Amino acid sequence: MSARRRGEAPATAMILAAGRGERMRPLTDDSPKPLLRAGGRPLIAWHLERLAEAGFSQVVINLGWKGEQIREYLGDGRDFGVRIRYSPEGWPALDTGGGIHNALPLLGEAPFVVLNADVWTDFPLAELRLEADAMARLVVVDNPEHNPKGDFLLRGDRLVPADGEAVTFTGIGLYRPRLFASLEPGRFPLAPVLRRAIAEDRVCGIRHHGVWIDVGTPERLEQLDQRLGQESSQ
Repeated sequence: MSARRRGEAPATAMILAAGRGERMRPLTDDSPKPLLRAGGRPLIAWHLERLAEAGFSQVVINLGWKGEQIREYLGDGRDFGVRIRYSPEGWPALDTGGGIHNALPLLGEAPFVVLNADVWTDFPLAELRLEADAMARLVVVDNPEHNPKGDFLLRGDRLVPADGEAVTFTGIGLYRPRLFASLEPGRFPLAPVLRRAIAEDRVCGIRHHGVWIDVGTPERLEQLDQRLGQESSQ
């Protein structure tokens, strides 16, 4: 029996897919970034496959830039082994924090996982857990070349305001709905929300030592495509 079925991890996930992908232009002029392909498949399809394998049955996807293309391609999710519900935001989109807040009615009352659509990782999603006193658990990695200063500070398994080790947030997190429920609707980023919770010692971190790629530029997309192509040929 999986850990999720024992009630230790959530059954619902959200994929953040509403952004414009400015650094990906011109590839994203006519296509949403989550539908850009690597290894012969759209980036978002890799996430859906891993979520289904990890036991997630419900997936929420927010829609912004060229969002109807995502809906048309993915449909209701049955081809990927999940049920997809959509959270349309229009354009401009609501940013990360605002997008999660807008989707709360679809995410339920239990903790839920959120993933950026424009990353690729082999992190085992079924292993995410949330302590009773925590509002969030973020997956972090050692700082890559394109983010040398990191995003947060890590001490043990807690993210702290200061005096810790700088790490990079992967865009993968497990959250309690009440972290966002008291906020006003609208457009706002996620980082200030997390920093307030970190200041209250309510955010855990888990360091991933496997593969994580921020597919934020055409060059990194090409590198991922080559990597996946090599793996499939082995």
